[in-house]
Amino acid sequence: MEPLNLEYYFSLCLFTFVAGITPGPNNMMLMTSGLNHGIRKSIPHYLGICVGFPVMVAAIGFGMGAVFSKYPSIYLYLKISGITYLVYLAWKIANAGSQNAAQKTKEPFTFIQAAAFQWLNPKAWAIAMGALAAFTAKENFTASVLTVIFVYLVMGFICMGFWLKLGQSLKIFLHTRNRVQFFNITMAVLLVMSVIPMALTGINNVS
Repeated sequence: MEPLNLEYYFSLCLFTFVAGITPGPNNMMLMTSGLNHGIRKSIPHYLGICVGFPVMVAAIGFGMGAVFSKYPSIYLYLKISGITYLVYLAWKIANAGSQNAAQKTKEPFTFIQAAAFQWLNPKAWAIAMGALAAFTAKENFTASVLTVIFVYLVMGFICMGFWLKLGQSLKIFLHTRNRVQFFNITMAVLLVMSVIPMALTGINNVS
């Protein structure tokens, strides 16, 4: 494949947009944060995803991918850790609208927490490695990796911004505690469901 031409950019932009806009752990959590905390308080979470994911892509593209190819068990352990943490987050989200939770001070993800979460997010791993495999070329490797990183950065701001705004907009309809609790439980279920196919695929490929 010849990188850095019009067809290449169009395909890469389309791939990254679809990967970013479709539901996944980042989308579900950011939308939930927008509903429960509003846009202003969720900005660190938003920026942590938008910056943290391209940083992860850069790390994989410029070295860590070779480590995982040589030691696939590391990838498996990351998958297991990610699934475990996602189940824990889903439980917290499901209980965010309960009476007990309302009595406690709930804070959205910080920038560091959201950025670090990318390393435990199976969907993030799948789309990062998928883009690097499909849109990099040996004859122009550095330029193509940097292009993937830049496009993911731009699309991240667009796609994550959409989900954050959507969550904040839902406050108009979810203005009672019971409705918010129902929404949070639904998002918790979708959070788990969104990651199961990619997680199982990754584990099967390693085993």
